Amino acid sequence: MNIEQIYKDAGALLEGHFILSSGNHSSRYLQSAKVLEDPAVAQKLAGALAHMIRNAQIEAHTVCAPALGGVLAGYELARALEIRSIFVERKEGVMQLRRGFEVKAGEKFIICEDIITTGGSAMEALEVIESLGGEVVAFASLANRGFCSRVGSPIQTKQECKLKAGVAFFALEDFEFEMYSPDQCPLCQAGSEAIKPGSRN
Repeated sequence: MNIEQIYKDAGALLEGHFILSSGNHSSRYLQSAKVLEDPAVAQKLAGALAHMIRNAQIEAHTVCAPALGGVLAGYELARALEIRSIFVERKEGVMQLRRGFEVKAGEKFIICEDIITTGGSAMEALEVIESLGGEVVAFASLANRGFCSRVGSPIQTKQECKLKAGVAFFALEDFEFEMYSPDQCPLCQAGSEAIKPGSRN
């Protein structure tokens, strides 16, 4: 599967001048919601991710996704793995488990996102699960922005990566884009105005 082409075909690989959730700027942006709006494509991608996880003999009982971006990807992965799907969400800026979802002591979880950049949201989800007695056995995402080392990729973990060491990370493709701090952004210096296309505006 050519994951980059799937993103392009869905209009989900954007080019321009963007503000990322980190506050940094980039000329390229991944909008996974555009890929996941097609159920057939979502099922295909999640199936490929599930295949990687099964091949690594990872056993889990539940997929947990950070809302909002990870919910669809997490649900489709859980369906492909034939296990339970839940999500955590922010309330007053703090990631929490709500809506009657429960975690059993010793329950094994995969934390799933649509895209993992540094893994900050994934780690917030992990902290919630572990605080309730669950165990996180893997991280998963459709796309990896290249800061964290994943299974099957030569990319080395960079300083910005926040994922817990020793927990396997699975993703379908690496997307390494140049990022700039706002005060050193060449796009800004050229007079371009940055926009924020993500879900956390």
